[in-house]
Amino acid sequence: MADDLDELLDEVETKFCRLSKSDCPDGVRIQGETKNRPRELEEAAKAASSVERARVSKISTKHGNEEEDLDEIIKDIIDGKNFAKNPLKCISKCSTLAAETNITSIHAQGKRCCPVYLGGSTALYGIGTNISQRTCDQLRCTVCDFRVLNYDDYQWDKSCDYLFFRNNMPEFSKLRTKMVKKKGTRAYACQCSWRSIDELTDLSMDRQLRWVCSKHAE
Repeated sequence: MADDLDELLDEVETKFCRLSKSDCPDGVRIQGETKNRPRELEEAAKAASSVERARVSKISTKHGNEEEDLDEIIKDIIDGKNFAKNPLKCISKCSTLAAETNITSIHAQGKRCCPVYLGGSTALYGIGTNISQRTCDQLRCTVCDFRVLNYDDYQWDKSCDYLFFRNNMPEFSKLRTKMVKKKGTRAYACQCSWRSIDELTDLSMDRQLRWVCSKHAE
């Protein structure tokens, strides 16, 4: 259909131009008013006008279809991007949820010593109970919020004071300056308290210490 319109338009334009050149080389004009134009020229002009309208209608329809197609393409692209993003968000969210679940599970499985034991260098580390009297190596101080460090076969020099630990924890190279070698003894310290232990001791018996078990991972 479109090819037929194009051929008709070309035929009319050729005929119209030929008539214009032969009959009206300077255009159909007179001074003051228009002369009677040849019948053939009028018919050609009408046909040209009709074909031109058909062409305009065709072009408009084509542009309309192209705009609709373009809208559909844009919509598909947007939908495609949303589809691509949603799985990523879901995966990210699911991964985060799984990680949080695993962390919660680990914390739920962690156990605290009860009672909490301190001991010399020969005492085994582990979860302390009334049956299994193991020394805790997951101690934390509730006053300074430092982890309690311990050193086997050492004891603290009598000259140690609060400022020494306050300024030097947890650097072993600096703490070493006030450590004394003693076989079987274990030196415990946080930033505000310190003890030299050589035998199994229930932590609850020393009321000055604010050390607690911060859970053991099984």
